[in-house]
Amino acid sequence: MTIKISIDCMGGDHGPSVTIPAAISFLKQEPQAELILVGREEELRAELKKCHAENNPRLAVKNATEVVAMDDPVEVALRRKKDSSMRVAIELVKEGAAHVCVSAGNTGALMAVSRYVLKTMPGVDRPAICSMLPNEQGKPTYMLDLGANVDCEPHHLHQFAIMGSVLCSAMEGIARPTIGLLNVGHEEIKGNEVVKATAALLRADHERGVLNFHGNVEGNDIFKGTTDVVVCDGFVGNVTLKAVEGVAHFFKSAFRDNLLATLGGLFAYRSLKKLNPKSYNGGSFLGLKGLVIKSHGGADAFSFEWALRRAFDAAHNNVQEQLSRMIAEIMPAAPGAVPAETTGSPIKQS
Repeated sequence: MTIKISIDCMGGDHGPSVTIPAAISFLKQEPQAELILVGREEELRAELKKCHAENNPRLAVKNATEVVAMDDPVEVALRRKKDSSMRVAIELVKEGAAHVCVSAGNTGALMAVSRYVLKTMPGVDRPAICSMLPNEQGKPTYMLDLGANVDCEPHHLHQFAIMGSVLCSAMEGIARPTIGLLNVGHEEIKGNEVVKATAALLRADHERGVLNFHGNVEGNDIFKGTTDVVVCDGFVGNVTLKAVEGVAHFFKSAFRDNLLATLGGLFAYRSLKKLNPKSYNGGSFLGLKGLVIKSHGGADAFSFEWALRRAFDAAHNNVQEQLSRMIAEIMPAAPGAVPAETTGSPIKQS
């Protein structure tokens, strides 16, 4: 099956100078992919020509006249820039022209536009950002939310746990992924009232056999691989993610201090590759009626190519279909929630 990916080529700190080389490199590695490059057509074709890829039959260009800047307020992206590369790329998913969209653009704007265009799944109150982090077990730890929802109620974290479990199951082939609730201790008496109430909801699901809830986990458990999925609010998740990136860069700079440090770094190179945040680029927006992958805004071509890989794998593994089915089966209604309208259309096959 051919997977079609729409790319917001203008998004991020670097735009086409990064997104297009990454797209070309990705196509060389993945014969089942087709890419739709969205942005200012003249700039995109100039970059394609520079990369000697203007005649690649698996690359299509879709013109979009506007660009959402990294510092644009959400309202500007949503209300004023209706022909932005970000919005057009997302609309291709809604129309069925693409299976998944990838953007390195402004996170707040991307979430707002994605939610406005695609709508949320029935039963989902707030979409969340989920990504992978490395652990000692040699497998990824799926963590959410990583920044979409700073203030959360227990039912929000409960929904995140369900969506993270489904994503991990689909991507890793794990029938019942273990779920940990990030806390300041393992004991049930620890944590604030939101975390305690969330734990009660997850324990009830565990007893009913709906979810595989391990219990509370601490920050070091993320990298021990104690659980397959770690759940927290977006404030904690984003701080954790940025701290991990900072530590990785610190190690990299430390090995440049002197010749002995550099030699030590060379000996440890294979192990240090596990901490390279570039290899874990690409967070999934979960809970929408369509797949959207968020790349780091400052991603280089190597890192952005990993985001394309995440997008391809999510579409190839039918993550959206599995999310829809599982959410419909086990997602409890949020307090005061009303049924979401049905929008969107299936992918058009060529």
